[in-house]
Amino acid sequence: MNVKIEIWSDVVCPWCYIGKRRLETALAAFPHRDEVEVVWRSFQLDPSTPREVTDETVAEHLAAKYGMSAEEARQMQARVTALAAEEGMQWRHDESPVANTIDAHRLIHLAEQQGGTALQGELKEALLHAYFAEARNVGDPVVLREIAVGAGLDPARVDEVLASDEFEDAVQADIQQAAAFGATGVPFYVVDRKFGVSGAQPTELFTQVLERAWSEAAN
Repeated sequence: MNVKIEIWSDVVCPWCYIGKRRLETALAAFPHRDEVEVVWRSFQLDPSTPREVTDETVAEHLAAKYGMSAEEARQMQARVTALAAEEGMQWRHDESPVANTIDAHRLIHLAEQQGGTALQGELKEALLHAYFAEARNVGDPVVLREIAVGAGLDPARVDEVLASDEFEDAVQADIQQAAAFGATGVPFYVVDRKFGVSGAQPTELFTQVLERAWSEAAN
């Protein structure tokens, strides 16, 4: 018996990373942790983001998009960065570049194909860490290749995927499934296709959902 958690998220979504840490904290204290499977599903916050690599930071982008000053945008980011620090993470999000994430999501699907959900989880964490803690451009194929190979993916297959549109249909299928579930934003969690959780909820809520899912799976 096991519990399956599917998580729709984006690798440039700050709340997705915070939610990931909170779920992990809940899982660490869950007695049946080894019988919980976590599967990462694709979602793009902004599919219209150009795929060309630029030096524009998220702060600059937010300022232009919402008509605020760069300082106001940085202050907005600082508030989220402070919440990340409460979860034990040190971010450089004010330096993070604007990035299209389609290729990152395609590699996350490759990771699942190559090493199951364990390898998929390794790559997901590596991508989030690179973007938020190191301010690296996860839309840059050179950066993506380094991260993916470092996480344990086969270099030749990484090159094949990045040079093609392989797994793009799988990414789009994930996004369509999220819409079918009624998800309008991420992170969005679906447990055993029975329970839905929206947003980076407190650790206590994740604990409650895990306990309920386990109880129902046992009956």
